[in-house]
Amino acid sequence: MLAKPTYVKELLSRYTAGQRDFRNLNLIAANLRNLNLSGANFSGSNLAKANLTGANLSQANLTDVVLTGANLTNTNLTRANLTNVSLNDVDLNRAILRSAIIPQSS
Repeated sequence: MLAKPTYVKELLSRYTAGQRDFRNLNLIAANLRNLNLSGANFSGSNLAKANLTGANLSQANLTDVVLTGANLTNTNLTRANLTNVSLNDVDLNRAILRSAIIPQSS
């Protein structure tokens, strides 16, 4: 099931209102390109094949997130927590990973 554009609009609305807890969401193939989601908690969410190109995910909690096939080109992952995340088949071209918590197997 693909993430519907209404889910992305609701996510942005909640983020703008100050919410940061977005655990266990289904955002398969969501277009989150160039969005500022700094400090958000996406733990347990499914972001497979999501377009996160140029997004700001600095200080985000991405623990146990599914990123298979996701595009993280130019994504800011500074101080993001990627514990228990497989980075196989993820495009990290020019991603900023400064002080990120990255799984040892990746």
